[in-house]
Amino acid sequence: MTLFNGITPFYGQNRTSVTFAIALLVVILVFLVFAVTFLVILPGIRGKGRLFSFCRVVISLFVGVIIVVVNFTSDWEAGYVTVNTTYKAFSNEIITARVGLQIGLAGINVTLKGLPVNQLNETIDYNENFQWRFDVDYKEDYYKGLQRGLPNPILYIAEKFNHNAPCLVHAQYRFSGHYATAMMWVAFCAWVITNILFSMSTIVYGGYMALVTSAFMVFGVISFATTLNVRQCIIQFGPTTLKTSLGVSFWLTLATALLCFILGIIIIVMDHCIPEKLRTFFMLNGEDGDDEMGDGLINPSFTYDYGDGLYLTKRKNNFENKDFVVYT
Repeated sequence: MTLFNGITPFYGQNRTSVTFAIALLVVILVFLVFAVTFLVILPGIRGKGRLFSFCRVVISLFVGVIIVVVNFTSDWEAGYVTVNTTYKAFSNEIITARVGLQIGLAGINVTLKGLPVNQLNETIDYNENFQWRFDVDYKEDYYKGLQRGLPNPILYIAEKFNHNAPCLVHAQYRFSGHYATAMMWVAFCAWVITNILFSMSTIVYGGYMALVTSAFMVFGVISFATTLNVRQCIIQFGPTTLKTSLGVSFWLTLATALLCFILGIIIIVMDHCIPEKLRTFFMLNGEDGDDEMGDGLINPSFTYDYGDGLYLTKRKNNFENKDFVVYT
């Protein structure tokens, strides 16, 4: 193999692969549509019911979007390091770059960004995905990377997670990711049932389902955390070692599970102690929000018919909390 104008054969120039997950974009757009729709109808809700509705919907959408989005993110575990390394096979040319490894539920994401970006007459800015979903073969993705001539640092890291690599971490990450994904989708179903129950008179069962949602999210976190018990691969670039730690998606999922647990406990306690306040918050008391909160309106209590066209109506003044009688 010889050089052609100083460039090793089979490797194209300016190879930049920066992608955005289409599935993640779709999920975000769907939840944005729900949020915008709610904001449009929010002014039609009177009194403090508007504030209560806003709080309920914002919390519900936040929990829902976190449960779904983390299934498509790649930063459950992540690590970054700045290294001096070779760039291409059959070449001793050295580049300075920032190498990143992100591990998600469905595969890994490897980034390589030159410092500076333009080196060796090329733009060094790569973002490559290697998937291990049920419908995708990780080995096939890796071989496609070899055929495309990806830089050495990316192929080196991808090889560590191959199914026949000496590290033997592929199976652990793959099955842990599959179990975590299953738990997160069950948590999403529980979250949907929770919202349905909150719109019915059985609010306390919605609190119980919030606890179920929290439990399955915790199960998903635990499923992924089992990878920490496996002997980690040593990813070495000369004297520098790339180490990973639990990432944003992991901690965000755990925090959301804690939020669902706290909300479930609060709803269950309120149902036993102050159920009328709980029904007021969920606007299930059968009265207008302004009347319930006491905006100065006069609410009829009861009417007596004395015959001969004489009626006695007892009303309540919400400002002074006093009763007065009106004869008609």
